[in-house]
Amino acid sequence: MVVPIFSLKLNNKICSRTVSIGKYDGVHPCLTAATLAGKVFIHNPHQKYTFSGVGRTDSEPLIDSSLSLLNVNSQVTSIATGSLDASNPNEYLFIGTKTHILAYDVNNNTDVFYKELPDGANAIKCGYFGGIKDPVAIVGGNCSIMALNNIGDEVLWTVTGDNVCSLELLDFNNDSYNELLVGSEDFDIRVFKDDEIINEMSETEAILALTKLTSNQFGFALANGSVGVYEKNIRTWRIKSRNTAMAIHSFDINADGVPELINGWSSGKIDARNIVNGEVVFKCNMDHSIAGITNADYKMDGIDQLICCSTEGEVRGYKPMPSDVINMTSDRNINQEAMRDLAQRKQNLMLELSNLEEASKPSVQRKFDDFGDQTTGIPSNTQIQSKLSTRLQNGSSRGHVELTVVTNNDTVIRAVIIFAEGIFKGESFVVHPPANRISNDLVVPLFLPKDSPIDIHMQIFVGYENSTQFHVIEQSRVLPTFCMYRRVDISKVEEPKGFVTFMTSERIQRIVIWMNYNFILDEEYEAESSINIGFIALRDNKYLVIKMELNGQMTIKTDDIELAGTFIQSLCEYLKITDLQSNCDFPNELENLQTVLAEIEQFNNVRQQLTSQMADHSSIIRSLVVRAEDSRLMDDFEGMKKHYFELMNTNRDLISGYKIRSNNHKELLNHVKLLNQVIQKAGNLRMGRYKTDLISNARQAIKSNNSASLIKIIKTGSP
Repeated sequence: MVVPIFSLKLNNKICSRTVSIGKYDGVHPCLTAATLAGKVFIHNPHQKYTFSGVGRTDSEPLIDSSLSLLNVNSQVTSIATGSLDASNPNEYLFIGTKTHILAYDVNNNTDVFYKELPDGANAIKCGYFGGIKDPVAIVGGNCSIMALNNIGDEVLWTVTGDNVCSLELLDFNNDSYNELLVGSEDFDIRVFKDDEIINEMSETEAILALTKLTSNQFGFALANGSVGVYEKNIRTWRIKSRNTAMAIHSFDINADGVPELINGWSSGKIDARNIVNGEVVFKCNMDHSIAGITNADYKMDGIDQLICCSTEGEVRGYKPMPSDVINMTSDRNINQEAMRDLAQRKQNLMLELSNLEEASKPSVQRKFDDFGDQTTGIPSNTQIQSKLSTRLQNGSSRGHVELTVVTNNDTVIRAVIIFAEGIFKGESFVVHPPANRISNDLVVPLFLPKDSPIDIHMQIFVGYENSTQFHVIEQSRVLPTFCMYRRVDISKVEEPKGFVTFMTSERIQRIVIWMNYNFILDEEYEAESSINIGFIALRDNKYLVIKMELNGQMTIKTDDIELAGTFIQSLCEYLKITDLQSNCDFPNELENLQTVLAEIEQFNNVRQQLTSQMADHSSIIRSLVVRAEDSRLMDDFEGMKKHYFELMNTNRDLISGYKIRSNNHKELLNHVKLLNQVIQKAGNLRMGRYKTDLISNARQAIKSNNSASLIKIIKTGSP
């Protein structure tokens, strides 16, 4: 293990994922983190002072302390540091809570801006974004993303699919401008160029953290314990642990000029992995779960240190060390691991040799006498064929996709292992045939929770019925985007009320080719002058109707606005359509939206009333405390008792009001999330500038509390 060059005990518990480094005077790096008590501490070993409340007043003397506390009086959800003025080297501290964001100038002890956020601040990132000239503070909240300038004005607002968990800035498409990577709870990593999504990568769990590695590489951490690296939109590697990755960071720990992916785990382990292949190059342990990882020249000696913080307030700094030094210090561990690996490989090779020797003996009798003695080997021309089909179960609201695997001879299939992301509870699924029906085919039911293409990798165990050893044949397939829809007779379909319609100049034949590729059809669909085809959803038995006229007008009929958006996005990606306008009407969805808007207004009114009542109760409490103290000084114990009794009742009312306000706020957040998701779904019905305009217009309608305009914008794309 590598020994840290410094270690600190800050005696303050640290909230996970709320650790940052800021140069508040433009020179000295200060470690900043949120505590469990609604405070933020700043550790500055280069200057001795303290803060009281939100800052030190001029009348308070400087004391010999490197740790300062800021009282936020709210649960801190995110911390970030950075500059919003390119001409000023001093960095600001950004503190995010469930209700607001505070930009604080630590050096001058002043608030830069304070902004209430109905969507909350789950993640904050400061830097240059897109074509915006000056640095901005980007805030990810309840299905929304907002960029704020140096006075707190909103310069960009857009929506994303679910609650934002993590943000990172990266020049994703090498255009010399930073794009925004957004990790959310719906398992997707989205890439925003300004307010437009230019790429999406699906994972298997919520994306807890993102970090930039090189110009086009970034690391990620998932809620299920997975960490890995993407190069643009291609995942190069991924590993999974039984622990949770609490923090990830980019740092060149072995001084080879290439950063490593540093991972901090809930077990207290810290490891650094090669970004090319995921190989561990450095590791150490702390006594408690990791709260955050960052880097800075904390000793002011010209060399950045890797700074690791635990949830118990322990801080360790590690100096970059050349690869040969790291290898020398961890030689014993590496040798032990190498011995274990070699022993495991020896055992595997011995087992394989034993199996081959057993297979070469003509001692296993087949059930059929006319074949005589038969070995456990299989014919060299044995092949596996796989087929996809859909099945709608009678009397059930759920159907599924059936994957059928079959051999081309009399060998039998004893098991199939399927590896896929997002289908199974884990990432693999094992299927065995019934003991009384072992044959050369096996059917595997698959249920896909959402519409997206999925790669599946199969390992098929093939042998004979009496075999004790089996050959493993590997095969891969791609499940189409809309494989959970089964074609039905259009004459028997009750057409949905919801629809979206748009114009396209593409030939009908190209649309047909796309449909044959993205749906599972018993036979290829053909059309010359028009398209009129119906499907039933295997998830909920709802209908989908696709129509297209010779003049290029296309209509998608469904009551699921999200399905319509996914359909249009997939079709436009295939046809390389960059701008698309559409008109739509989804009566059920819009009716629910009007209900949500009305309830949001009610929640806001209740919140204002409760806030006013809490202010009144607070003033009464202050008055009662003064009166009780006066009574005590005058030895009026009866009066003091009376005032304290009133104080107790008022305080009880205040606590009760706070609980009501807290529940009201939670419901408000849930409804705001639904509202933002509807805007996101409506935006997916358009492409390019039309999508951008819709989201911008919808934001203005929400600000002006104009529900009628918002409904029209969703239907037509413009106010």
